[in-house]
Amino acid sequence: MTSAQQQVELFNAELADFLDGSPTPFHAVATLSQMLGKAGFQGLNEAEDWTLERGGKYFVTRNGSSIIAFVVGQNDLATAGIRMAGAHTDSPCLMVKPNPELVRNGYYQLGVEVYGGALLNPWFDRDLSLAGRLVYSDKNGQLKQTLINFNDPIAVVPSLAIHLDREANKGRSINPQTDIPPILMQAEEGEDFHVMLAQRFLSDGDKVLDYELCFYDVQGAATVGLKKEFFASARLDNLLSCFVGAKALLAADGTNTALLVCNDHEEVGSVSSAGANGPFLESVFDRLCSHDASATNKSRILDRSLFISCDNAHAVHPNYLLKHDEKHSPVLNGGPVIKVNSTQRYATNGVTASFFRQMCSDENVPVQTFVARGDMGCGSTIGPVTSAKLGVPTLDVGIPQLAMHSCRELTGTLDPERLARVLKAFYNRPGALVVEPR
Repeated sequence: MTSAQQQVELFNAELADFLDGSPTPFHAVATLSQMLGKAGFQGLNEAEDWTLERGGKYFVTRNGSSIIAFVVGQNDLATAGIRMAGAHTDSPCLMVKPNPELVRNGYYQLGVEVYGGALLNPWFDRDLSLAGRLVYSDKNGQLKQTLINFNDPIAVVPSLAIHLDREANKGRSINPQTDIPPILMQAEEGEDFHVMLAQRFLSDGDKVLDYELCFYDVQGAATVGLKKEFFASARLDNLLSCFVGAKALLAADGTNTALLVCNDHEEVGSVSSAGANGPFLESVFDRLCSHDASATNKSRILDRSLFISCDNAHAVHPNYLLKHDEKHSPVLNGGPVIKVNSTQRYATNGVTASFFRQMCSDENVPVQTFVARGDMGCGSTIGPVTSAKLGVPTLDVGIPQLAMHSCRELTGTLDPERLARVLKAFYNRPGALVVEPR
């Protein structure tokens, strides 16, 4: 095995650990905070004054579900700008409702709300667990919060037998209200979910007041395929990009000011205080600029900056070739994908795409392009939102994957490490990111 192959295997092993340990955005941010802290990054509090120093490494969280990390570079912001990359921490899932208890025919179930554009069929017949954030009152009446994870498989959504639905394979329609409440146990009336949570995770006298909990598939991330060419996991969209961005930022040499933002709520439109359409990034950007004597003109800094929005891209599906544009059909292990859309569902333009192509070439990394069929729509990312709010030149890229928005997604083993290398090169790239007109 070559050193390059060993590097890829190590990268994917660390990626698998991150994915398995991050069943919710809250857990993802907690894990990222631990990664950054071990690497010497100092945690900041939005409620406090910041004293930033050149060469300093910092991170700040919002709502426990979004995080921004940055390295204050040696170069002046007015001349070098800020190298920024972004991803999102949330994934489609089944979220537990506030009053969830359902006891029907002796089965104890929990009512759920579908978060994001989830593929619902894959959730049936899976071993499910439950994780998220609890807010509670302790025995002294103080409000506190904690992250929880059952870890074990505690629930399942059984399919209806083919004998009772002979049309199931011809076009199954799923009602999210009635068809997907998971079964947790056999029980009689009177079981209180809040009490169950308190008994399992809290101390005597503590009372659960509220929660944000979601079910997840307990099957861990794995390298699969006859030649071990594929990587399968839940939440590849888009925790993969969060991990890739973090690994790249940890390798930043400190010459340039480099930043990574991982926002929550992308899958539901980004409109929240912790989402890309909220003020989180702009607030941190302003505070970062205020500690640089050269940063007297924000638009000047933005003109020399670049934001790379990293969110996975659709690989061509061999069973559904007609769903793809034949000239823009990315494949697994074919390299990172530049995402283009003329209606600005992706924020890429010719200049920002060219920067990325050049960086891929410099790192000997293949690059692909995705454009949706002209008669089909496409998804979107934090890229257009961030570009519009901040006014920064932006590029949308992603790792090619299959089964997007399933609870078990698939990508190639080579591409995550490739994108990390390109982002590292981006953070460390010398000079202003400006293409002068002829």
